[in-house]
Amino acid sequence: MTFTPTAEKLLPDLSPAEELTLLARTLWHEGYDDHLAGHITYQQPDGTLLCNPWLITWAELRPEQVIRIDLEGRVLEGDWPAPLGIPLHLELHKRRHDVVVAVHNHPRYGTIWADAGRVPPVYDQSSSLGGGRLTCVDEYTGAVNVAEAAATAVEAVGDADLALLANHGVFVLAGSIRAAHQRAVALEQRCRNAWHVEALGEGRPLPAAFADRMRGSDGNAFIGFWEAMARMELTRDPTLLAGR
Repeated sequence: MTFTPTAEKLLPDLSPAEELTLLARTLWHEGYDDHLAGHITYQQPDGTLLCNPWLITWAELRPEQVIRIDLEGRVLEGDWPAPLGIPLHLELHKRRHDVVVAVHNHPRYGTIWADAGRVPPVYDQSSSLGGGRLTCVDEYTGAVNVAEAAATAVEAVGDADLALLANHGVFVLAGSIRAAHQRAVALEQRCRNAWHVEALGEGRPLPAAFADRMRGSDGNAFIGFWEAMARMELTRDPTLLAGR
């Protein structure tokens, strides 16, 4: 008997707000934990965006605290304000209709490479999971809570899927929650492992042919990775879905 994994067998049915909440909580444990910093937007079929609110850490976010905003940043649903840096996402979603989920934060190792203005090599296969092209936006033009600076950053990202924002943090773009999670986890692992390899003074990057093939992934092929981490968060907090 062959078991074919499907998302439906690995997680309960989740609402979009529950998916966003679990994404935030799982990424907190992956190093996306710079206090109140960071925002996630999840584009909905009607063109609005679900978003984590300002003043709530990713570690404590609950589905009922998720807000809905329009592309001007106005809160349409919810009792909390939008994050201060939300213009970065607004400018992105206005320009990149292929992006469903956008993640911005200042993770521990990704921010080091952003501060250095360098793209880290890929030294191991796990660091290449999720696919996508990584770029470095090497000019800091100001905080992204200002629309002009946010627009400049988004224009510099271009059609890349992941970005290191100089003197700031990272930006992870994807077509689904699963892909956003996979890419965000792999990016931080890539940055962490490259930092340690360089501390040794030398390393052997992943063979180019394999790295190129992995880069072409849309991040949705690895069924089970996102689901397993989401289940771990539900185990940590069994009350998370209690508001259904």
